[in-house]
Amino acid sequence: MTAPTGERPRGDLFSPACPTRRLLDRLGTKWVSMVVKLLAEAAPGEVRFAELQRRMPGVSQKMLSVTLRDLTRDGLVDRRVESTVPPRVHYRLTELGLSLEVPLGALRAWAQDHMAEIDAARDTAAARD
Repeated sequence: MTAPTGERPRGDLFSPACPTRRLLDRLGTKWVSMVVKLLAEAAPGEVRFAELQRRMPGVSQKMLSVTLRDLTRDGLVDRRVESTVPPRVHYRLTELGLSLEVPLGALRAWAQDHMAEIDAARDTAAARD
């Protein structure tokens, strides 16, 4: 597959070495979806780390830190640190990160619309097992 001049090749999604596949692995988590939703609701403003953690029941400090670090490295989130004691860390979505809210929002809506059907199918499968 040849990419147009100046573009990277898209790769083969079924290959473990495919960069798109690696990105989907990072973006396809519940924590990423929650972080993007919360930051999108605050856009263009910022949200402090502690507030994100408070609004995401069940997320550990480590998992939230890893998720935010990965989103920052991917250029989806900006991080700002206030040099106070203790430091205050603020996050906001970049323009690229804001563009991710549309597909993630559609996926969340689909999940909410079809959760009863999925639960029923799982119950049926469990009854057969």
